[in-house]
Amino acid sequence: MTRSDLVNKLAERFGQLTQRDTEFAVKTILDAMSDALARGHRIEIRGFGSFSINRRPPRLGRNPRSGEKVTIPEKLVPHFKPGKALRESVDESLPVSDDTPAS
Repeated sequence: MTRSDLVNKLAERFGQLTQRDTEFAVKTILDAMSDALARGHRIEIRGFGSFSINRRPPRLGRNPRSGEKVTIPEKLVPHFKPGKALRESVDESLPVSDDTPAS
C-alpha cells in the first residue's frame, strides 16, 4: 500500500473528510512520527507495533569492484517491531502452502 492508497482508503471510509483534509492528516501523522524518531524517541501504536532507532556500529566493508577495504561509518536506522495483534492477524490471513518439504 502506498501513501496515496492510504489517503484514498481513508477518504472513502470517512466521507465527511475531503481528499485534501485526508492528505493533510496523513502527512501530519507521518511528519510527526519522522520528527519523533529523528529526536530519538520511541513510537508505540498499541495493537500495531513500535518504531525505534537502532544503532549500527561502524564496520569494515569491501568495495565489490576493486576489493579495497572501506570503512562504513556508524548509522542510526529506524526499526519497526510488529505488535502481537498485527503478527497474529497477518498469520491468520495468509494461506499455508502445501508445497513445504516434509520432515
